Amino acid sequence: MNLKIQLMARIMVMGLLCLMMTAAYVLYQSHTATGQQAHLTADAIAKQLEFQLLRIDAGFGQAQLFPDFDLWKTFSAVPGTCVRFLATDGAAVRSACSGDGLLSGHEPHWFAASYRRLFQPGLEVRRPVSFNKRVYGSVSVTPSDSLEIARAFADLSHLLGLSAVTVLAVCGLVFFSIQRLLRPAQVIVAGLQKMQQGDLAWRLPDFALHEWRCTATAINQLVMRQQQLLDDHERLALKLLTVQEQERSFLAHELHDEFGQCLAAIHALTAAISQTAAQQCPELLTETEQIRRITQHIMDTLRGLLLRLRPADLDELGLSTSLGGLVQGWTARSHGKTVYHLDIHGDCRTLPAPLPMTVFRIVQECLTNIAKHAQASQVRVMLNIVADHLDMQIADNGVASQLPFSTSGIGLLGIQERVTALAGQLDMRILTTGGLLITLRLPIHQTQGTP
Repeated sequence: MNLKIQLMARIMVMGLLCLMMTAAYVLYQSHTATGQQAHLTADAIAKQLEFQLLRIDAGFGQAQLFPDFDLWKTFSAVPGTCVRFLATDGAAVRSACSGDGLLSGHEPHWFAASYRRLFQPGLEVRRPVSFNKRVYGSVSVTPSDSLEIARAFADLSHLLGLSAVTVLAVCGLVFFSIQRLLRPAQVIVAGLQKMQQGDLAWRLPDFALHEWRCTATAINQLVMRQQQLLDDHERLALKLLTVQEQERSFLAHELHDEFGQCLAAIHALTAAISQTAAQQCPELLTETEQIRRITQHIMDTLRGLLLRLRPADLDELGLSTSLGGLVQGWTARSHGKTVYHLDIHGDCRTLPAPLPMTVFRIVQECLTNIAKHAQASQVRVMLNIVADHLDMQIADNGVASQLPFSTSGIGLLGIQERVTALAGQLDMRILTTGGLLITLRLPIHQTQGTP
């Protein structure tokens, strides 16, 4: 879920809880105020009646008019309040009630029922009436429960209306504030997505808020370390490839100079022995012929090893001629079962080292894998050289069913290592018509000056 939505949902829940607590407090205060008003009314009426007893005792009042509620009804009558005077014997002498007012009857039924269960409105309040240490009776004040409920509902309605406006205004302000404060998070997510796609040169800006600034600084430092590790890995891989090619070149020279010369000498001696044996000892011709065939086989094997270790025509004739010879050789070895095509656009002579050797090795490994596993009848190698990079595609119409990296292909892993060492891009996918398409791009400017 979106962070802004979560924060707004929690703020609204907290606001709702606060509103419920405030509503409960308002209802409690309304009930308490009604009770306090009933006590004040009872105290006031009791004092009025005691004053009436004083006037009667002084001869200024008439005893038959006691108790007289006219003064209360004239000056301090509370709407919806019933007053009774109970004599000492428990009989009601006189009672009076004021009207319920205009508020009663507008509250919902559920509110009235809930309020009655929670607060029990309309409780009776009593006060004794005494004069000269004699208790004449008690005053009973009973507030109207319907009027109390109506007042509580009116107070709650006013509160809910004001609170609803306040909550909406606060939520709106908080939403825009959160949206503004979380705007750096969108920038950070977009930056992380770019970094995930391989753009490690992108950096997060310095934000005004301290927490976001610290986060951006930590991410930038992590990306810088990652970039440094990748650069170190590429330099190490390139160095290893260079050392590997140097070792292969050394072995090729040693094999050519030592084993090649020795095998040539053995072949010449075998020819001389054959001529002598033909004249003096024909029985040795069979053995000399076997020696010649074995020597020729070793020389052919050595020639293939030398080609794989270090193609001699790559240094002498260049990449274009070497690739052409490689493709022609595979076409000849397939005896017409597989036709290999080579298309080169651009000048291969402009490629700096070690790009020519890398391209040759990649094509060599791909053609070897195609000949062994693809069962293809058509193979096409396309090389396009532009100013700052070269693109290469190797496609066949074989029977590839899954990506090569799902199996342990050492040669294809070697291709990936070569491309990674040169900061290139490699993609492999299975064609809908069958076969495998290998696409790679190698930068030229990053390889200049490498050993």
